[in-house]
Amino acid sequence: MTAAFIQVDDVHKSFDGRPVLNGMSFTVEEGAIVGLLGPNGCGKTTMIRLLNGVIEQNSGSMSVAGMNPLADGDDIRRISGIVTEGAGLYHDMSAVDNLKFFSKLYQVKDKSRVRELLELFDLTEHANKPAGTFSTGMKKRLALAKALLHKPKLLFLDEPTNGLDPEGIRLVMKSLLELNERDGTTIFLCSHVLHQIETVCSTYIFMDKGRTIVTGTRSMIENRYMKSVELVVETGMLPAGDRYAGYPVRKEGLNRLRFSLPGKDAIPALLRQILADNWVHSAEIVNRDLESLYFEVRKEHA
Repeated sequence: MTAAFIQVDDVHKSFDGRPVLNGMSFTVEEGAIVGLLGPNGCGKTTMIRLLNGVIEQNSGSMSVAGMNPLADGDDIRRISGIVTEGAGLYHDMSAVDNLKFFSKLYQVKDKSRVRELLELFDLTEHANKPAGTFSTGMKKRLALAKALLHKPKLLFLDEPTNGLDPEGIRLVMKSLLELNERDGTTIFLCSHVLHQIETVCSTYIFMDKGRTIVTGTRSMIENRYMKSVELVVETGMLPAGDRYAGYPVRKEGLNRLRFSLPGKDAIPALLRQILADNWVHSAEIVNRDLESLYFEVRKEHA
């Protein structure tokens, strides 16, 4: 078995006697896109700062690419890119000059890298404008470009979609998937806006009140926590009462019925019965999205 790319074991961290992390434990495999999920104030940003070696834990152990963040912080930061709420840009410098400046710090030899990233994040026409005049979303895209200058093996993203419009969110998520598929970059992504990231992450770490409450893939979490299935069917069939084929049902708009089922295994027989009575245009499980699963997880671990 290969060693985990990131390993966190029973990490605790307090500030001025106030506990922020209360026993965080998880692993991240190399090449994964991992979502660290939880409400505001649960300790997500603190976890990123610890993994980068910026601050020290009170207890517990951590490793990143086989290195100790506290002892080897500089080496970890050399192979990492990071985007936090503060974009870390020089506002009086233009976008292109920001990227050229950080290229020198990262010792990037490829002179075309700056132009390539400006194009990737749709900033070419704004390249010579001061970063301080940028909108929040443009600053976020420029910060992402800065973080990718040296083609890091590991990318830390703290609320990467904050301040982005829908088109910006789509662009960033598409870029992250391409980066991961092309270069195998491990991406550690913190967010509380779940619907924006559920299409990119391969694994999730749910946390609350400074502790890990569950980790796993989407299907693993769904199989464990989705106790029932809410199925919405678009059909011309009209049930005679509040049950059909033995299951609770209610109308949900024109030609739409919502069934409460004990599990996914009940779906085929139900649809066959409906088709015997009328047409079916679509059928969708509406309580399997990441946000629904998140609340099921929190409810069980409250």
